[in-house]
Amino acid sequence: MEPRQSEKNNERHPEPQVRRPVIGITLGDYNGIGPEVILKALQHNRLQKLCTPVIYGSMKVLNRYRNILQQSGLSLKDWNLNGIQHVGQANPKLTNVITCWSEQGGQDRQNQEVQPGKVTPEAGQAALACLQRATEDLKAGHLDAIVTAPINKYNIQTETFKFPGHTEYFAEAFGVKDNLMFLVSDVLRVGVVTGHIPLGRVRSNITKEKVLQKLQLMHQSLRGDFGIQKPRIAVLGLNPHAGEEGLLGNEEQEVLKPLIQELRNKGQLIYGPFAADGFFGTRSYQKFDAVLAMYHDQGLIPFKTIAFDEGVNFTAGMPVVRTSPDHGTAYDIAGKNQADETSMLQAIYLACDVSRYRKEMAEIEENALSKKTISGKISEQSA
Repeated sequence: MEPRQSEKNNERHPEPQVRRPVIGITLGDYNGIGPEVILKALQHNRLQKLCTPVIYGSMKVLNRYRNILQQSGLSLKDWNLNGIQHVGQANPKLTNVITCWSEQGGQDRQNQEVQPGKVTPEAGQAALACLQRATEDLKAGHLDAIVTAPINKYNIQTETFKFPGHTEYFAEAFGVKDNLMFLVSDVLRVGVVTGHIPLGRVRSNITKEKVLQKLQLMHQSLRGDFGIQKPRIAVLGLNPHAGEEGLLGNEEQEVLKPLIQELRNKGQLIYGPFAADGFFGTRSYQKFDAVLAMYHDQGLIPFKTIAFDEGVNFTAGMPVVRTSPDHGTAYDIAGKNQADETSMLQAIYLACDVSRYRKEMAEIEENALSKKTISGKISEQSA
């Protein structure tokens, strides 16, 4: 029987393949749990239906951890890593690895052996090499997003890395003055006004300008990265009981309440300031799309209590997409097959989702601009 015309057309014009985002994943401190959660998250090439993963690390280190995990009972025998020289060689069907430092012999290289749970300067240097190589590819547009495994903020410090963490590093790398540390999960999103600064300096940073800046970044991210058109944002107070009407502090009365009212008058759905303990204790966060905390621990302690296993650290306000698991190096369980990969998985999922959403919105805007330009030319010709 002759095929129908529609079937013939399908044979001639197969469905176009949707390009999967290319996601760079940095190894972090190789003596921590970074290599383990990366291997567990990417095992058996399951994520390749969503993205093309490229690990910036070391084939030698990853194979060493594969052996350690297999000895602990995790089966990774039928899964191979694909070593490449540069990101352009990445195979979309495989887990790709770019080795970011020399693994040849010599006295210095002998010190680079994997030592799970140990803090070594060599692991810090290697973590920085991975980060720098991935950042170069991100700047060049070869990556759609980057996911960073945990580093040790002490052993990574060098003349070229003098930052409290990844967030500040990327802010400088991409010339961004303002950004927001945004902890994200399916049940809770928390941003912080002050991040990696001593507690004694928090009060001097709680100004109208600073809080407004973070609220604007949060509002823009909820709309532009998460597709929430009318975000509802809760603001926490700085002092116990949100200042108790000035009895326990004036920051709420002098800074937060006037700013919140000003934004409400402009139509934004901003509420507060709320007493932090009662706010989380009564699960009031469930009524909001995001929460702005005043300082690091005020936001991160409840977030990690509620969503530690699946939480993701997302840097909002950046021209590029960067996510990270919300845990640290966890040296105490490194190399013991005890690390949970859920947060790493969620970080990769979020990187895919945000990069895809940004691209879709950019295409919609570009199409709308093209239609407007064409419409304008037609109007001129008609006239």
